Amino acid sequence: MESNKLEFRDVYDEFHIKISKYLERMVGKSESEDLTQEVFLKIDKGLKGFKNQSSLSTWVYRLATNAALDKLHSRSFRDNKQKISLNNMTDKAGDGDICIQEKEFSAEREAIRNEMNDCIREFVDKLPEDYRTVIILSELKDLKNQEIAEILGVSLDTVKIRLHRARVRLKEEFEAGCTFYHNEDGELACDRKNETKEPE
Repeated sequence: MESNKLEFRDVYDEFHIKISKYLERMVGKSESEDLTQEVFLKIDKGLKGFKNQSSLSTWVYRLATNAALDKLHSRSFRDNKQKISLNNMTDKAGDGDICIQEKEFSAEREAIRNEMNDCIREFVDKLPEDYRTVIILSELKDLKNQEIAEILGVSLDTVKIRLHRARVRLKEEFEAGCTFYHNEDGELACDRKNETKEPE
């Protein structure tokens, strides 16, 4: 897609689903729809001034990331998130879902890349904002470290450090929060350690 021939419709078709899913992971489903619309309004307004100093993908994700971070920093979002997170955890704690269904557990990387289920999402959502952002961009969106650095406006070394620390933190959280075992199909699975099972 050449910069001097960019049309909003083309950009929308290429990125709408990706950005919608990205924002859902960043701010939650309830907030992502309106925020996605806001991002594409900004894209529409800024498209004519896009100078191809970075790739189109980097520019789009930078707009989306900035919008997500603004939302995360808003007081109304923080207050609402605190109330919702407790409800979600109690609603889902006893459903018995398998957290990991890979034959080999390569810890945080494979789990996040495959977006296993709500169990994994909870651990990612609890990460500090800087760590959560790089993990989502790297593991879920498959962006290269240099692209992430450009999106976030930080150095490549900073991205590498944040990713390393995020993965270490996730590994610790997985080990503390889940008991891993092999299910009947020989696949690695987990139970939440804070779950209480009914006596048989």
